[in-house]
Amino acid sequence: MNIHEYQAKELLAKFGAPIAAGHAAFTVEEAVEAAGKLPGPLYVVKAQIHAGGRGKGKFKELGPDAKGGVRLARTVEEVRAHAADMLGNTLVTVQTGPAGKQVNRLYVTDGADIAKEFYLALLVDRATGRVAFVVSTEGGMDIEEVAHSTPEKIHTFAVDPATGFMPHHGRSVAAALKLSGDQAKQAAKVAASLYKAFLATDASQIEINPLAVTEQGNLLVLDAKVGFDSNSLFRHPDILELRDETEEDPAELEASKYDLAYIKLDGDIGCMVNGAGLAMATMDIIKLNGMFPANFLDVGGGANKEKVTAAFKIILQDPAVKGILVNIFGGIMRCDIIAEGIVAAAKEVNLSVPLVVRLEGTNVQQGKDILAASGLPIVSADDLGDAAKKIVAQVKAVA
Repeated sequence: MNIHEYQAKELLAKFGAPIAAGHAAFTVEEAVEAAGKLPGPLYVVKAQIHAGGRGKGKFKELGPDAKGGVRLARTVEEVRAHAADMLGNTLVTVQTGPAGKQVNRLYVTDGADIAKEFYLALLVDRATGRVAFVVSTEGGMDIEEVAHSTPEKIHTFAVDPATGFMPHHGRSVAAALKLSGDQAKQAAKVAASLYKAFLATDASQIEINPLAVTEQGNLLVLDAKVGFDSNSLFRHPDILELRDETEEDPAELEASKYDLAYIKLDGDIGCMVNGAGLAMATMDIIKLNGMFPANFLDVGGGANKEKVTAAFKIILQDPAVKGILVNIFGGIMRCDIIAEGIVAAAKEVNLSVPLVVRLEGTNVQQGKDILAASGLPIVSADDLGDAAKKIVAQVKAVA
């Protein structure tokens, strides 16, 4: 789960991270009111969407010459004008895709005189199973280009969970940022506060870009992106309250209500599978046969008829889906239950695309009998390879 920048900053401030004053706004008048609470005379008006690249983004409704989603204002009236431009309009960035995201919230912050911008992030290093720091002197909007063109400017190190964050980790961050004296001490404190926040909130990522040095010599978190491990949210009801469902894909949001793991992809064959590994193998074999999966969908090991029906509806909400491949191994989940769910779902949604089903495991023959007796044009497959060949052939025949 992701949260907005202003929420991330408020959260990190509780752990001691240095944050500039700022206030969220949902209307133009609230943005003006927020500016009035700040010392000024420089303000920053920032669109709040779950995507990066806001500063270089463009608003669909405002034309190619309009400013992006992060704007400076030197008067309260400029804050008003920027807020009126942004709220309710669609911001397109490199991370939103061409559809963009509608801006429903703003963050009005106090401006800062920036001397230097850095990049500092924490994430889970899957290779080591540890929390890793990613540090660079080249912060700002072009960090992706830095990673591509000059990767030697990005430094990474992991923290041993047995010791936790130690003074030498703080010195490593300061050294990577080429800071000394008081600024090195500040960098160590910032790094320690972020590590503490990462563990305490079960975060999956904390990205500070930029971490700035002001003209006064102080380190300041100017932008923050924080994501959390969704499996841990039952431990953090306060964080769960920060969820903005309008920023999430409607199909993924619907899937979460039924405890389905769903991720939309760009292909045309919908997949319904039980088990993440089996789902990955199913997607791979579809590509091996010349087509592309439209989604990742894991119904889990204990799916029932209701979940299967919901899964079918979610898959078919995607207009790009031209066929569906169901691949189920009946271990905990019985094949006859899955078959009943498939038949019920196909009838309820008035299925109009080819459907190939491969069942294996507990009560597999009963499951196949249910499918055969349904009277529906469901194609049964003997194994995964056979299923992939059949769904690809069915989709191509229809096309």
